[in-house]
Amino acid sequence: MEYALQVNDLSKVFGQQRALQQVSFNVKKGEVFGFLGPSGSGKTTTVKILTGQLLQTAGDVTILGKPAAKIKDADLGRIGILTDNSGLYDRLTVQRNLDFYAKLYNVAAGRVEQVLHLVGLANDKKKQVKKLSKGMKQRVLLARAVLHKPEILFLDEPTSALDPGNVQKMHDLLRDLNREGTTIFLTTHNMEEAAQLCDRVAFLNEGQIRELDAPCLLQRKYAKNTIHLELKDGRKEIIKNDPVGADRLYRYMQAEEVAAVHSDQPTLGDIFIEVTGRELA
Repeated sequence: MEYALQVNDLSKVFGQQRALQQVSFNVKKGEVFGFLGPSGSGKTTTVKILTGQLLQTAGDVTILGKPAAKIKDADLGRIGILTDNSGLYDRLTVQRNLDFYAKLYNVAAGRVEQVLHLVGLANDKKKQVKKLSKGMKQRVLLARAVLHKPEILFLDEPTSALDPGNVQKMHDLLRDLNREGTTIFLTTHNMEEAAQLCDRVAFLNEGQIRELDAPCLLQRKYAKNTIHLELKDGRKEIIKNDPVGADRLYRYMQAEEVAAVHSDQPTLGDIFIEVTGRELA
């Protein structure tokens, strides 16, 4: 098994406050890994440590086979970052911004045009950044983050404050990048987003990982194993998903009494509440 990211017993203390407590996880090459938790749970602190913006108090981080402490400038070309810190030049056009970063990354000029098409901004490249919508600015930031074709991409709440249309566009872009082989580390408090995009997710609460697995496996693990029936006479019944319950459902169906059947599969949000005792907010 090849890992893009390995984190062991990561801790961070600010004064008397423990922001992270012995956090451990691995991210496989080529997967989309979701790091989920409410505001203040430690997600952004983790990303800052993983991307070299903040030093940990304790623990080890290995990125693309190298200890984080030994990452050189040349290695940074293998890593892409999209956070809420813009770094864009408002008075410059979209293309001028990307041209500037292309020179910093020493990538071919043709790559800018390629990325503009990738993020759907080829027709807006002459617009000043200050005149763009929030969704378009996020796509410029994503374009900048992938200019140099990073092997691993760190995204900190990339769809926060976006409208549903732009959220879907961002999701489509991330799927395209992942299909091309990019490993994605995604922080979010949007459980629906995580269920749609992520191969595996970790639940972070108060600086600790409370659960980690594939969304479908978590849903299976925390399923109540019941079926909800709506009957034509207005009654609602809950039956167990076992042989006795199956026989009962069969009798209702034979009598044509069933109006609707609903499985009791929990959402990731339901599971997070059960595991941590709090809602995502």
